[in-house]
Amino acid sequence: MSKKMRVVQVPRAGGPFELVERDIPEPERGWVRVKVEACGICHSDTLVKEGLWPGIQYPRVPGHEVIGIVDAVGEGVKPWKNGQRAGVGWHGGNCGYCDHCRRGEFFACTVALLTTGISFDGGYGEYMVAPAEALALVPDELSSVDGAPLMCAGVTTFNALRNSGATGGDVVAVLGIGGLGHLGVQYAAKMGFNTVAIARGKDKEAFAKKLGAHHYIDSKGSDPAAELNKLGGAKVVIATVTNAEAMAAVLGGLAPNGVLMVIGAAGPLSVDAILLITGQRSVKGWYSGTSIDSQDTLKFSALADVHSMNEVFPLERAAEAYERMMSGKARFRVVLDIAGK
Repeated sequence: MSKKMRVVQVPRAGGPFELVERDIPEPERGWVRVKVEACGICHSDTLVKEGLWPGIQYPRVPGHEVIGIVDAVGEGVKPWKNGQRAGVGWHGGNCGYCDHCRRGEFFACTVALLTTGISFDGGYGEYMVAPAEALALVPDELSSVDGAPLMCAGVTTFNALRNSGATGGDVVAVLGIGGLGHLGVQYAAKMGFNTVAIARGKDKEAFAKKLGAHHYIDSKGSDPAAELNKLGGAKVVIATVTNAEAMAAVLGGLAPNGVLMVIGAAGPLSVDAILLITGQRSVKGWYSGTSIDSQDTLKFSALADVHSMNEVFPLERAAEAYERMMSGKARFRVVLDIAGK
């Protein structure tokens, strides 16, 4: 086996992507090496590209939507073995012993919270190493390119929905039909919710219905809160957009005890306290999930026939692929096909 690999790295905050050769890393104790087959490009990769995450060490290889094959295991690793298909997502590891970890709040670890592609090199390359606890099993039914975006966009929407408190038949709305929202609509419909898609423009209705939405609200042509109230109010609105005003506009469409779950980073959000008080409504953020959440997402997606719509690029065109993602014109996720399958 060649001892060299190609990776696309960011040399410094705000620097250009560089395609370089590096030595193939060896996994240390408790870590696993993955031969990367596909890696999604996520908007959160801007945190590496632009140096927006405190303490990043450069050069750094981004990428936290990884699907590949276990290639080597470090000492003490169980039960991973060479040849298994594995995914690596945003949550790269945690200490396991701080108070938050002991309560199962792994996302809030205060000692050793690791983020793939930020704390250690990610999937914009032919190989990567990751803590064994960061790996998720990949079903045979999912191709690597199809599965990669589910390791972040997928698990974020799926996990938010299944932890939202909604039950079968409840009105659940998905705000935005983009990289997150096109998956959110599919998951919500497959989970048995009375699914409402909310987006700007009448032209998106047919597509929303094709994804499985039972209702469509054009937020450009009508008041989305009023339209939700005609349906009895939403038990949950999953906000996938990056527009705080659009989020605030749907708050009045929540049913009593309804919740606006924010998974799109939108900056400061203006909330009418009267709406919260009078209906016991709430606004809540949701973290993507750990490796078992990613594994559940992959299994459900294969079982329920949920698919990410992807634009695919080879590794050497990573810079172009990143710009395509940043343009907002991609339909709907951008994936690096590193194995060339």
